[in-house]
Amino acid sequence: MTSTHTARLIVCERTGRWAAALRMELAEAGVRVWETRSLAECWETLAAAPGNFVVVELGAATADDLLARMIGLADSFPRTRVAVVADRSLAEYEWLLREAGAVHFACSRRQLAPLARTACRHLAQVPTPRQGLAERIWAGLPWSG
Repeated sequence: MTSTHTARLIVCERTGRWAAALRMELAEAGVRVWETRSLAECWETLAAAPGNFVVVELGAATADDLLARMIGLADSFPRTRVAVVADRSLAEYEWLLREAGAVHFACSRRQLAPLARTACRHLAQVPTPRQGLAERIWAGLPWSG
């Protein structure tokens, strides 16, 4: 089934702090940030649109699950890209996660400009699905999703 949703910037984290920082960084770009609170919820959201950009918070308890999901990402969602954010204490995971497919890794909410640029560049390259008149109207409403 072909999706009629455009690609999304999805942030998967428990607290909402990374999403808030990204919203500030992306304010001028007009990119909407979608939030999920678990990897399972995030991966369910990926099915709604092709070519999403996902920012996932790495936690010590979620590292194995995240790695397993990232390894299978290319088969399930080939146009989706993943960036990983983490506490500085988990910085040693960076190259392992990059090897698993992460396009960016950040340990500071103060330095999100490169991540925001990468996300915007990716989202700009994803083709917009064809929509009928009713779908375009609903998509233009402020409460649409």
